[in-house]
Amino acid sequence: MPVAFIQEFKLRDDDRSTTNYDTLRDALDLDTNYPDGLIVHTAGWDDDGGVFRILGVWESREQADRFMVERLQPLLEQGPANPENAAPPDHQALYDLHDVVRR
Repeated sequence: MPVAFIQEFKLRDDDRSTTNYDTLRDALDLDTNYPDGLIVHTAGWDDDGGVFRILGVWESREQADRFMVERLQPLLEQGPANPENAAPPDHQALYDLHDVVRR
């Protein structure tokens, strides 16, 4: 069953820096080392919600979990590129999806 993983980081003091996200995304090399089971990955500012939102849709919870444990967590343990702006997500969730429409 497909799942979605979402993280939201509140906008603080009008700081729209994406240094930590960009550095982590570059290290993950998603463009040439595409994770098994990833359907789509998005990231961007939701001005109405006042958050930077990261959303990933996965074929299964197991594939999402494997990516997080094997690829994401080791990079997070190295520490942020910008420690001054390294707050954990204000909201994070992994949930089953009822429907996924693919092109």
